[in-house]
Amino acid sequence: MELTSSELVVLGLIIETPQHGYDLEQVIERRGIRQWTEIGFSSIYYLLAKLEKRGFVHAPEAPVAAKGRRVFHATAAGREAATRAALAFVTEPHPVSNPFLVGVSNLPLLTEAQYSRALAERLGRVRAQIAAIEAAASAQSPLAPSACEVFSYSLSLLEAERSWLARRVQVSDG
Repeated sequence: MELTSSELVVLGLIIETPQHGYDLEQVIERRGIRQWTEIGFSSIYYLLAKLEKRGFVHAPEAPVAAKGRRVFHATAAGREAATRAALAFVTEPHPVSNPFLVGVSNLPLLTEAQYSRALAERLGRVRAQIAAIEAAASAQSPLAPSACEVFSYSLSLLEAERSWLARRVQVSDG
């Protein structure tokens, strides 16, 4: 793949609106992007440097008064690479690492009571995540269509997990 998922997220945000690293951090935080990516605050500048080196973004010289803040803009090559990568990511299913499944695959290490309590606690945390995502989405209204899709898909996955956990917790309580 030409772009990693983290590179595509950063490049996509720059395509959406030219911005500097701190602005990217604010958008990533506000939209809850860290819920589904591994973009750390310190990695934003690393990703910007990689994208710039590859010719996917450029930053015109910042005015002296801007204190070195470089506003990044997507290049035509960056837009083309982002389009190809987005199509590939949407079209092809990819394996997703899921620590929950790693834990469940080791059930022999847990007692039934420990597993039951862990599922109940997870259910509470999933419900809290759902509420947080709903609040974040409504606080940013109106959202760009891409952000709407991300929130919608994220909520659908969490609702499916909430439903599964609720059934499992009830079975264990019986």
